[in-house]
Amino acid sequence: MECTHRIVVYRHLGFHHFIEHYIYMALYLRKRLDNKAEIAVWQITETEEELMNITSVPTDELEEIMLFRSESQRRQKLAVRALINEVFEEKMYLNHHDNGKPYLENCATTISITHTEKYVAIIIHDDEEVGIDIESLDRNFAAVEKKALSEDEIEDLEDDDKKNEQLAIYWCAKEAIYKRMSQNRVDFAEQIEVEKFNLRKEGELEATFIHKDEFEEDFELEYMIFDRHLLVWLVG
Repeated sequence: MECTHRIVVYRHLGFHHFIEHYIYMALYLRKRLDNKAEIAVWQITETEEELMNITSVPTDELEEIMLFRSESQRRQKLAVRALINEVFEEKMYLNHHDNGKPYLENCATTISITHTEKYVAIIIHDDEEVGIDIESLDRNFAAVEKKALSEDEIEDLEDDDKKNEQLAIYWCAKEAIYKRMSQNRVDFAEQIEVEKFNLRKEGELEATFIHKDEFEEDFELEYMIFDRHLLVWLVG
């Protein structure tokens, strides 16, 4: 089914691309990429009750959301639904494959979803596979070095006050690729290799996914840092 996105008006806010950033509830950012993908970010400022009031959630989806014991998790799930409702003109039905990958039941548009306590984000594309991940930079990423990095990536780390942000980029990039690939039991250190990069407020990354049969697939990712949060995404 062909689905319709809401018409947007773009303003320049200092990023390399034109984005929409307006105050409507808590839509924080909306960004159309050169490759025809679209990113949207929702800042979770509402209470659970307020999100319920502004969000039209299908009954079966709402029942699943209410199973979460944590109010923070319920608010994140409701904010995802609010964001989807804002981006699409039609009512979308969100579901998940057995491996956890999200998809829209009534629309061929691909979607990837990510969230923290403060923000939720989605990336969509009409044809290509997508992946996205967001993390708070107030989190300690020290465990990522041993858990998810190869020896070459560890050698590329800078031993300074920016090391935690570097580790965050490695982690988010690998998470975004993992979501895009949608495979079980991926070894982040052995199967996902991120090339050395210079840390900036926004930038591009190059990475390789090594399949279990040793076939290598190259990817280009982008990232931006805002409000002590890191957002990484890829298309294709």
